[in-house]
Amino acid sequence: MDQKNVFVHAKWQVKEGKLDIVLQLMKEAREKSVQEEGNLLYTLHQNQEDQNTIILYEGYVDANAVEMHRNSEHYKAIVLEQVVPLLENREVILMNRLF
Repeated sequence: MDQKNVFVHAKWQVKEGKLDIVLQLMKEAREKSVQEEGNLLYTLHQNQEDQNTIILYEGYVDANAVEMHRNSEHYKAIVLEQVVPLLENREVILMNRLF
């Protein structure tokens, strides 16, 4: 298994009128995610021109840590089951740092 840090860039387009609930849910998801053993960072950003566009930037020690995150109960219960249905669009990119 490659031991390089893995970074996640996720761009979400939140459905109109659903931003407040998504942000509340993501606050809870972040609180739990940063406690994961392999988590390096977990931040949310909001587009200045379109408040319904949210960018998540996450860092993990390696691919195993990403997999553990994606299999965690809080990820499944909060993000997949509650947040994803409130999104118009969701793009996720896994990245390795070059320099």
